[in-house]
Amino acid sequence: MTVYKDARRSNAEQRLRFRSFCSRGIAAAVVMSVVVASVSCSSRDVKAPRAAQKGPSAMPGVPVVALPVTKGDFAVYLSGLGSVTPMNTVTVKTRVDGELTRVLFREGQIVSKGELLAEIDPRPFEVQLTQAQGALARDQAQLENARLDLERYKNLVKQDLIPKQQLDTQESLVHQNEGAVKADQGQIDNARLQLTYARITAPLGGRIGLRQVDPGNIVHASDANGLAVITQVQPIAVIFSLPEDSLPQILGKIKSGARITVEAYDRDQTQKLTTGTLLTVDNQIDPSTGTVKLKAEFPNRNNELFPNQFVNARLLIDIRHNALIIQSPAVQRGPQGTFVYVVKADQTAEMRPVTIGVTQEGRVSVVSGLTEGELVVVDGADRLREGSRVEVKGQQSGAPSAPGPQRQHK
Repeated sequence: MTVYKDARRSNAEQRLRFRSFCSRGIAAAVVMSVVVASVSCSSRDVKAPRAAQKGPSAMPGVPVVALPVTKGDFAVYLSGLGSVTPMNTVTVKTRVDGELTRVLFREGQIVSKGELLAEIDPRPFEVQLTQAQGALARDQAQLENARLDLERYKNLVKQDLIPKQQLDTQESLVHQNEGAVKADQGQIDNARLQLTYARITAPLGGRIGLRQVDPGNIVHASDANGLAVITQVQPIAVIFSLPEDSLPQILGKIKSGARITVEAYDRDQTQKLTTGTLLTVDNQIDPSTGTVKLKAEFPNRNNELFPNQFVNARLLIDIRHNALIIQSPAVQRGPQGTFVYVVKADQTAEMRPVTIGVTQEGRVSVVSGLTEGELVVVDGADRLREGSRVEVKGQQSGAPSAPGPQRQHK
Protein backbone atom coordinates (compact mmCIF):
# COMPACT_ATOMS: atom_id res chain seq x y z
CA MET A 1 0.00 0.00 0.00
CA THR A 2 2.83 2.38 0.87
CA VAL A 3 4.59 1.55 -2.36
CA TYR A 4 1.50 2.33 -4.36
CA LYS A 5 1.13 5.77 -2.78
CA ASP A 6 4.79 6.59 -3.43
CA ALA A 7 4.36 5.74 -7.10
CA ARG A 8 1.31 7.93 -7.43
CA ARG A 9 3.15 10.80 -5.81
CA SER A 10 6.13 10.39 -8.13
CA ASN A 11 3.87 10.45 -11.22
CA ALA A 12 2.16 13.60 -10.07
CA GLU A 13 5.48 15.37 -9.56
CA GLN A 14 6.61 14.40 -13.09
CA ARG A 15 3.42 15.81 -14.61
CA LEU A 16 3.92 19.06 -12.77
CA ARG A 17 7.51 19.38 -13.99
CA PHE A 18 6.45 18.68 -17.61
CA ARG A 19 3.74 21.34 -17.47
CA SER A 20 6.20 23.87 -16.07
CA PHE A 21 8.70 23.11 -18.83
CA CYS A 22 6.04 23.55 -21.54
CA SER A 23 4.92 26.85 -20.08
CA ARG A 24 8.47 28.18 -20.11
CA GLY A 25 9.01 27.05 -23.78
CA ILE A 26 5.84 28.77 -24.93
CA ALA A 27 6.82 31.96 -23.14
CA ALA A 28 10.29 31.88 -24.75
CA ALA A 29 8.81 31.41 -28.25
CA VAL A 30 6.46 34.33 -27.74
CA VAL A 31 9.33 36.52 -26.60
CA MET A 32 11.46 35.48 -29.59
CA SER A 33 8.69 36.32 -32.13
CA VAL A 34 8.21 39.72 -30.54
CA VAL A 35 11.93 40.42 -30.80
CA VAL A 36 12.05 39.39 -34.49
CA ALA A 37 9.02 41.54 -35.32
CA SER A 38 10.55 44.55 -33.64
CA VAL A 39 13.86 44.07 -35.47
CA SER A 40 12.06 43.78 -38.83
CA CYS A 41 10.06 46.95 -38.17
CA SER A 42 13.15 48.82 -37.17
CA SER A 43 14.95 47.61 -40.36
CA ARG A 44 12.07 48.85 -42.52
CA ASP A 45 12.06 52.12 -40.66
CA VAL A 46 15.76 52.52 -41.34
CA LYS A 47 15.53 51.62 -45.11
CA ALA A 48 12.51 53.80 -45.75
CA PRO A 49 14.25 57.09 -45.00
CA ARG A 50 17.24 56.03 -47.15
CA ALA A 51 15.00 55.25 -50.10
CA ALA A 52 13.13 58.45 -49.49
CA GLN A 53 16.40 60.32 -49.81
CA LYS A 54 16.69 59.29 -53.51
CA GLY A 55 14.91 61.74 -55.81
CA PRO A 56 14.15 61.77 -59.56
CA SER A 57 17.60 63.15 -60.32
CA ALA A 58 19.20 59.95 -59.03
CA MET A 59 17.18 57.69 -61.43
CA PRO A 60 19.23 56.12 -64.31
CA GLY A 61 18.93 57.86 -67.72
CA VAL A 62 17.41 56.40 -70.86
CA PRO A 63 20.17 54.73 -72.91
CA VAL A 64 20.46 56.35 -76.37
CA VAL A 65 22.88 56.61 -79.28
CA ALA A 66 23.75 60.17 -80.29
CA LEU A 67 25.74 61.61 -83.19
CA PRO A 68 26.97 65.17 -83.67
CA VAL A 69 25.64 67.56 -86.30
CA THR A 70 28.28 67.87 -89.02
CA LYS A 71 28.88 70.41 -91.77
CA GLY A 72 30.08 69.58 -95.24
CA ASP A 73 29.20 69.08 -98.91
CA PHE A 74 25.85 67.40 -99.49
CA ALA A 75 25.39 65.72 -102.89
CA VAL A 76 21.87 65.68 -104.30
CA TYR A 77 21.06 62.81 -106.66
CA LEU A 78 18.14 61.86 -108.90
CA SER A 79 17.64 58.09 -109.09
CA GLY A 80 15.97 56.02 -111.76
CA LEU A 81 15.79 52.50 -113.15
CA GLY A 82 17.68 51.76 -116.35
CA SER A 83 19.20 49.13 -118.58
CA VAL A 84 22.58 48.86 -120.26
CA THR A 85 22.49 49.41 -124.03
CA PRO A 86 25.42 48.99 -126.45
CA MET A 87 26.47 52.14 -128.27
CA ASN A 88 26.40 50.12 -131.52
CA THR A 89 25.15 46.65 -132.43
CA VAL A 90 26.03 44.98 -135.75
CA THR A 91 24.94 41.67 -137.25
CA VAL A 92 27.90 40.27 -139.17
CA LYS A 93 26.69 39.00 -142.55
CA THR A 94 28.34 37.78 -145.70
CA ARG A 95 28.11 40.02 -148.76
CA VAL A 96 28.70 37.20 -151.24
CA ASP A 97 27.34 33.69 -151.64
CA GLY A 98 29.59 30.72 -151.12
CA GLU A 99 30.85 28.00 -148.83
CA LEU A 100 31.97 29.07 -145.36
CA THR A 101 35.42 27.52 -145.11
CA ARG A 102 36.87 29.02 -141.90
CA VAL A 103 35.62 30.69 -138.71
CA LEU A 104 38.44 32.45 -136.92
CA PHE A 105 36.70 33.94 -133.87
CA ARG A 106 35.81 32.47 -130.48
CA GLU A 107 32.32 33.00 -129.17
CA GLY A 108 32.26 35.82 -126.61
CA GLN A 109 35.63 37.14 -127.77
CA ILE A 110 36.50 40.84 -127.79
CA VAL A 111 37.34 41.70 -131.40
CA SER A 112 38.91 44.79 -132.95
CA LYS A 113 37.67 46.73 -135.93
CA GLY A 114 38.97 45.15 -139.17
CA GLU A 115 39.89 41.83 -137.52
CA LEU A 116 39.38 38.78 -139.77
CA LEU A 117 36.41 36.74 -138.53
CA ALA A 118 35.67 34.19 -141.28
CA GLU A 119 36.48 33.20 -144.85
CA ILE A 120 34.36 32.08 -147.77
CA ASP A 121 35.75 29.87 -150.54
CA PRO A 122 37.48 32.42 -152.82
CA ARG A 123 38.06 30.18 -155.87
CA PRO A 124 34.90 31.16 -157.79
CA PHE A 125 35.84 34.82 -157.46
CA GLU A 126 39.43 34.12 -158.52
CA VAL A 127 38.08 32.50 -161.69
CA GLN A 128 35.90 35.53 -162.38
CA LEU A 129 38.94 37.77 -161.92
CA THR A 130 40.95 35.74 -164.43
CA GLN A 131 38.16 35.89 -166.98
CA ALA A 132 37.79 39.63 -166.58
CA GLN A 133 41.53 40.13 -166.96
CA GLY A 134 41.49 38.06 -170.17
CA ALA A 135 38.61 40.07 -171.60
CA LEU A 136 40.46 43.26 -170.76
CA ALA A 137 43.59 42.10 -172.58
CA ARG A 138 41.54 41.20 -175.70
CA ASP A 139 39.66 44.51 -175.76
CA GLN A 140 42.84 46.50 -175.19
CA ALA A 141 44.40 44.85 -178.24
CA GLN A 142 41.32 45.63 -180.32
CA LEU A 143 41.41 49.20 -179.12
CA GLU A 144 45.06 49.59 -180.07
CA ASN A 145 44.37 48.23 -183.55
CA ALA A 146 41.38 50.53 -183.99
CA ARG A 147 43.47 53.55 -183.05
CA LEU A 148 46.15 52.62 -185.62
CA ASP A 149 43.51 52.28 -188.32
CA LEU A 150 42.09 55.63 -187.32
CA GLU A 151 45.44 57.31 -187.88
CA ARG A 152 45.74 55.69 -191.35
CA TYR A 153 42.21 56.78 -192.28
CA LYS A 154 42.98 60.33 -191.33
CA ASN A 155 45.94 60.42 -193.72
CA LEU A 156 43.89 58.82 -196.51
CA VAL A 157 41.06 61.31 -196.03
CA LYS A 158 43.54 64.16 -196.40
CA GLN A 159 44.61 62.64 -199.75
CA ASP A 160 40.95 62.10 -200.74
CA LEU A 161 41.60 58.39 -201.15
CA ILE A 162 38.70 57.26 -198.88
CA PRO A 163 35.37 58.84 -198.04
CA LYS A 164 34.91 60.87 -194.86
CA GLN A 165 32.21 58.45 -193.71
CA GLN A 166 34.73 55.65 -193.37
CA LEU A 167 36.85 57.83 -191.06
CA ASP A 168 33.83 58.60 -188.88
CA THR A 169 33.00 54.93 -188.63
CA GLN A 170 36.53 54.15 -187.50
CA GLU A 171 36.39 56.85 -184.84
CA SER A 172 33.18 55.30 -183.54
CA LEU A 173 34.83 51.88 -183.43
CA VAL A 174 37.67 53.31 -181.34
CA HIS A 175 35.17 54.73 -178.87
CA GLN A 176 33.41 51.37 -178.68
CA ASN A 177 36.64 49.61 -177.90
CA GLU A 178 37.48 52.18 -175.24
CA GLY A 179 34.11 51.49 -173.62
CA ALA A 180 34.73 47.75 -173.74
CA VAL A 181 38.08 48.24 -172.01
CA LYS A 182 36.43 50.27 -169.26
CA ALA A 183 33.76 47.61 -168.82
CA ASP A 184 36.44 44.95 -168.55
CA GLN A 185 38.23 47.03 -165.93
CA GLY A 186 34.96 47.23 -164.01
CA GLN A 187 34.60 43.45 -164.13
CA ILE A 188 38.11 43.11 -162.78
CA ASP A 189 37.41 45.54 -159.93
CA ASN A 190 34.18 43.70 -159.13
CA ALA A 191 35.95 40.34 -159.02
CA ARG A 192 38.59 41.77 -156.73
CA LEU A 193 35.84 43.22 -154.53
CA GLN A 194 34.16 39.80 -154.32
CA LEU A 195 37.49 38.38 -153.24
CA THR A 196 37.66 41.05 -150.55
CA TYR A 197 34.12 40.21 -149.40
CA ALA A 198 35.15 36.55 -149.17
CA ARG A 199 37.21 37.65 -146.15
CA ILE A 200 34.66 38.71 -143.51
CA THR A 201 36.10 41.28 -141.07
CA ALA A 202 34.72 42.98 -137.97
CA PRO A 203 32.99 46.26 -138.88
CA LEU A 204 33.57 47.60 -135.35
CA GLY A 205 35.27 46.66 -132.12
CA GLY A 206 33.30 44.93 -129.39
CA ARG A 207 32.18 41.61 -127.96
CA ILE A 208 31.10 38.98 -130.49
CA GLY A 209 28.22 36.70 -129.65
CA LEU A 210 27.39 33.07 -130.37
CA ARG A 211 28.16 31.65 -133.81
CA GLN A 212 25.07 31.21 -135.96
CA VAL A 213 26.62 29.20 -138.86
CA ASP A 214 29.19 26.43 -138.80
CA PRO A 215 31.99 25.99 -141.35
CA GLY A 216 31.02 23.93 -144.39
CA ASN A 217 27.61 25.56 -144.83
CA ILE A 218 26.67 27.57 -147.88
CA VAL A 219 25.96 31.14 -146.82
CA HIS A 220 24.06 33.79 -148.73
CA ALA A 221 23.98 37.55 -148.56
CA SER A 222 20.21 37.30 -148.03
CA ASP A 223 20.49 35.21 -144.84
CA ALA A 224 18.60 36.89 -142.00
CA ASN A 225 20.60 35.70 -138.98
CA GLY A 226 24.08 36.35 -140.27
CA LEU A 227 27.19 34.76 -138.82
CA ALA A 228 27.20 36.46 -135.39
CA VAL A 229 26.34 39.70 -133.59
CA ILE A 230 28.92 42.22 -132.33
CA THR A 231 28.00 44.64 -129.54
CA GLN A 232 30.19 47.62 -128.76
CA VAL A 233 30.90 47.58 -125.03
CA GLN A 234 33.62 50.23 -124.70
CA PRO A 235 32.12 52.75 -124.34
CA ILE A 236 28.63 51.60 -123.43
CA ALA A 237 25.39 53.41 -122.65
CA VAL A 238 22.69 53.26 -119.98
CA ILE A 239 19.14 54.38 -120.74
CA PHE A 240 17.11 55.24 -117.63
CA SER A 241 13.94 57.12 -116.73
CA LEU A 242 13.31 60.01 -114.34
CA PRO A 243 10.10 61.82 -113.34
CA GLU A 244 9.13 64.69 -115.59
CA ASP A 245 9.27 67.07 -112.60
CA SER A 246 13.06 66.68 -112.61
CA LEU A 247 13.35 67.81 -116.24
CA PRO A 248 13.77 71.59 -115.58
CA GLN A 249 16.74 70.96 -113.28
CA ILE A 250 18.42 68.63 -115.77
CA LEU A 251 17.85 70.88 -118.78
CA GLY A 252 19.17 73.83 -116.80
CA LYS A 253 22.41 71.98 -116.06
CA ILE A 254 22.75 70.91 -119.71
CA LYS A 255 22.12 74.45 -120.94
CA SER A 256 24.83 75.79 -118.65
CA GLY A 257 27.32 73.39 -120.22
CA ALA A 258 27.97 71.53 -116.99
CA ARG A 259 29.25 67.96 -117.10
CA ILE A 260 26.58 65.89 -115.32
CA THR A 261 27.88 62.79 -113.54
CA VAL A 262 25.87 59.56 -113.59
CA GLU A 263 26.60 56.58 -111.35
CA ALA A 264 25.47 53.01 -112.06
CA TYR A 265 24.57 50.72 -109.13
CA ASP A 266 23.68 47.04 -109.14
CA ARG A 267 20.17 45.64 -108.73
CA ASP A 268 20.35 45.69 -104.89
CA GLN A 269 21.67 49.28 -104.85
CA THR A 270 24.56 48.19 -102.65
CA GLN A 271 27.53 48.28 -105.04
CA LYS A 272 28.56 51.09 -107.35
CA LEU A 273 29.56 49.57 -110.67
CA THR A 274 31.02 52.53 -112.56
CA THR A 275 30.71 56.25 -113.23
CA GLY A 276 29.91 58.03 -116.48
CA THR A 277 28.42 61.21 -117.89
CA LEU A 278 25.01 62.21 -119.20
CA LEU A 279 24.80 62.23 -123.01
CA THR A 280 21.33 63.46 -123.82
CA VAL A 281 17.66 63.66 -122.87
CA ASP A 282 14.86 62.22 -124.97
CA ASN A 283 12.73 64.67 -126.96
CA GLN A 284 9.41 63.69 -125.41
CA ILE A 285 7.81 62.62 -122.12
CA ASP A 286 6.06 59.27 -121.88
CA PRO A 287 2.44 60.28 -121.06
CA SER A 288 1.58 56.84 -119.65
CA THR A 289 4.25 56.98 -116.92
CA GLY A 290 5.04 60.69 -116.65
CA THR A 291 8.74 60.00 -117.06
CA VAL A 292 11.42 61.04 -119.53
CA LYS A 293 14.27 58.87 -120.82
CA LEU A 294 17.91 59.87 -120.46
CA LYS A 295 21.05 58.35 -121.96
CA ALA A 296 24.40 58.24 -120.18
CA GLU A 297 27.77 57.06 -121.50
CA PHE A 298 30.22 54.94 -119.48
CA PRO A 299 33.83 54.09 -120.46
CA ASN A 300 33.34 50.52 -119.18
CA ARG A 301 37.10 49.94 -119.23
CA ASN A 302 36.88 46.90 -116.94
CA ASN A 303 33.63 45.59 -118.48
CA GLU A 304 31.62 46.42 -115.38
CA LEU A 305 28.46 46.76 -117.47
CA PHE A 306 26.96 44.16 -119.79
CA PRO A 307 24.39 44.73 -122.55
CA ASN A 308 20.76 44.55 -121.34
CA GLN A 309 21.90 44.47 -117.69
CA PHE A 310 19.48 46.04 -115.18
CA VAL A 311 21.03 48.90 -113.17
CA ASN A 312 20.03 51.71 -110.85
CA ALA A 313 21.23 55.02 -112.26
CA ARG A 314 21.96 58.05 -110.07
CA LEU A 315 22.35 61.48 -111.63
CA LEU A 316 24.28 64.08 -109.62
CA ILE A 317 22.11 67.17 -109.97
CA ASP A 318 23.57 69.44 -107.27
CA ILE A 319 26.17 69.76 -104.49
CA ARG A 320 25.21 71.88 -101.49
CA HIS A 321 28.30 73.23 -99.80
CA ASN A 322 28.62 73.83 -96.02
CA ALA A 323 25.31 72.11 -95.31
CA LEU A 324 24.36 70.92 -91.81
CA ILE A 325 24.00 67.14 -91.96
CA ILE A 326 22.38 64.64 -89.60
CA GLN A 327 21.42 61.00 -89.92
CA SER A 328 17.92 60.10 -91.11
CA PRO A 329 16.92 58.12 -87.97
CA ALA A 330 17.34 61.30 -85.91
CA VAL A 331 14.39 63.00 -87.62
CA GLN A 332 11.08 62.51 -85.78
CA ARG A 333 7.65 63.57 -86.99
CA GLY A 334 4.73 64.74 -84.94
CA PRO A 335 1.59 66.87 -85.16
CA GLN A 336 3.73 70.02 -85.01
CA GLY A 337 6.07 68.86 -87.80
CA THR A 338 9.59 67.46 -87.84
CA PHE A 339 11.82 67.58 -84.77
CA VAL A 340 14.88 65.96 -83.21
CA TYR A 341 16.00 65.22 -79.67
CA VAL A 342 19.11 67.18 -78.74
CA VAL A 343 21.30 65.98 -75.84
CA LYS A 344 22.03 69.00 -73.64
CA ALA A 345 25.06 69.48 -71.42
CA ASP A 346 23.15 68.33 -68.31
CA GLN A 347 22.39 64.99 -70.01
CA THR A 348 18.75 65.78 -70.61
CA ALA A 349 16.85 65.61 -73.89
CA GLU A 350 15.44 68.69 -75.58
CA MET A 351 12.78 68.35 -78.27
CA ARG A 352 13.97 70.73 -81.02
CA PRO A 353 11.82 71.59 -84.09
CA VAL A 354 13.89 71.54 -87.32
CA THR A 355 13.42 72.33 -90.98
CA ILE A 356 14.92 69.65 -93.19
CA GLY A 357 16.00 69.85 -96.82
CA VAL A 358 16.98 66.83 -98.91
CA THR A 359 17.25 63.23 -97.74
CA GLN A 360 19.98 61.27 -99.49
CA GLU A 361 21.71 57.98 -98.66
CA GLY A 362 20.54 57.89 -95.06
CA ARG A 363 21.55 61.51 -94.42
CA VAL A 364 19.44 64.65 -94.12
CA SER A 365 20.43 68.24 -94.76
CA VAL A 366 19.08 70.60 -92.10
CA VAL A 367 17.94 74.06 -93.15
CA SER A 368 17.33 75.47 -89.65
CA GLY A 369 17.00 74.46 -86.02
CA LEU A 370 20.45 73.04 -85.28
CA THR A 371 24.06 74.15 -85.05
CA GLU A 372 27.24 72.28 -85.89
CA GLY A 373 28.50 69.98 -83.13
CA GLU A 374 25.21 69.50 -81.25
CA LEU A 375 24.42 65.91 -80.30
CA VAL A 376 21.19 64.50 -81.72
CA VAL A 377 19.66 61.17 -80.75
CA VAL A 378 19.66 58.64 -83.58
CA ASP A 379 18.58 55.56 -81.59
CA GLY A 380 16.28 55.37 -78.57
CA ALA A 381 14.26 58.50 -79.35
CA ASP A 382 10.97 56.58 -79.04
CA ARG A 383 11.51 56.35 -75.25
CA LEU A 384 12.24 60.04 -74.74
CA ARG A 385 10.14 63.00 -73.68
CA GLU A 386 10.99 66.66 -73.22
CA GLY A 387 13.47 66.91 -70.32
CA SER A 388 14.11 63.16 -70.04
CA ARG A 389 17.46 62.19 -68.60
CA VAL A 390 19.61 60.29 -71.10
CA GLU A 391 22.67 58.12 -70.95
CA VAL A 392 24.62 58.31 -74.20
CA LYS A 393 25.77 54.80 -75.04
CA GLY A 394 27.21 55.56 -78.46
CA GLN A 395 28.76 58.81 -79.72
CA GLN A 396 30.70 59.07 -82.94
CA SER A 397 32.26 61.89 -84.86
CA GLY A 398 31.31 60.59 -88.29
CA ALA A 399 28.26 59.16 -89.90
CA PRO A 400 27.89 55.49 -90.68
CA SER A 401 28.03 54.49 -94.30
CA ALA A 402 24.75 54.31 -96.09
CA PRO A 403 23.51 50.96 -97.43
CA GLY A 404 23.01 52.27 -100.95
CA PRO A 405 21.45 54.95 -103.10
CA GLN A 406 18.01 56.28 -102.32
CA ARG A 407 15.67 58.52 -104.19
CA GLN A 408 15.67 62.25 -103.65
CA HIS A 409 13.18 63.62 -101.12
CA LYS A 410 12.38 67.23 -100.44
